[in-house]
Amino acid sequence: MKSMVTTVASNVTAPTQFIATGLETYAYRRFGGGAGLPLVCLQHFTGTLDNWDPAVTDALALGRELILFESAGIGRSTGEVPDTIPGMARHLLAFTKALGLTRIDLLGFSLGGMVAQQVALDQPSLVRRMLLVGTAPEGGDDIMHLEKPAFQRILTDPTLQGLQVLAKLFFTPSESSQAAGAAFATRLTKRTADREPLSGPSVAAAQLAAFRAWERVDGERFRKLRDISQPCLVVNGVLDAMIPVSNSYALAEHLPNAMLLTYSDAGHGSLFQFPESFVKHATVFLESSRP
Repeated sequence: MKSMVTTVASNVTAPTQFIATGLETYAYRRFGGGAGLPLVCLQHFTGTLDNWDPAVTDALALGRELILFESAGIGRSTGEVPDTIPGMARHLLAFTKALGLTRIDLLGFSLGGMVAQQVALDQPSLVRRMLLVGTAPEGGDDIMHLEKPAFQRILTDPTLQGLQVLAKLFFTPSESSQAAGAAFATRLTKRTADREPLSGPSVAAAQLAAFRAWERVDGERFRKLRDISQPCLVVNGVLDAMIPVSNSYALAEHLPNAMLLTYSDAGHGSLFQFPESFVKHATVFLESSRP
């Protein structure tokens, strides 16, 4: 099936498309345009196409084509969710090959940032630049331990419904951050049709297993980062409780060509708390002539 690029630069209205590969059939959305390389966006733990904030995606799509990817077992993509990051990377590579993409930029948020790193290692010629947001290197610290009491209080709170849970997890307790979280949740409801099914317990279990495997250190810690030569912009909130900012510091230290951007009074969802700032920095980075 041939891919269609919509001229409407919005995740709110872009049609969900499907492409069959030798592995699975993947759901995706493709919109925007401009001189920049296609920016492929890789989502967070249990997130679907509908979890992308239009304040981020639509602004980025003004200068380039955006492709939101839904991996195996997520939303309406077929198959089972892999329980390793390398397994997830194989699906992205099958997807890009099927679309005929030979050179892309990557935006990897949280789990997606881990998949982006693996793809850069597995097929370096495909990836030009990477935005690694709220994520961790292989062998990183304290990655998504949802069994912690602080997380369980949020996840089991009967007064929180739907996107309110996400806002509590992604934003800090401060008044300004929670207000930004409420605005983020409202933006996610703008798409009212052609939405994806929510991820269930089996998705969460497989992705948590992938996190535990990614945390393990095999040999020299962070050695693989030296083999990722692509320019990387590493972004996080300094109060990220889900994937602590220490992981972003490690990425910035050990990647040979990285810059670091942190936001105070921001947590895991820093790019959604400060979308205008994030988009401005991301655009400068993506359009820079810096090698």
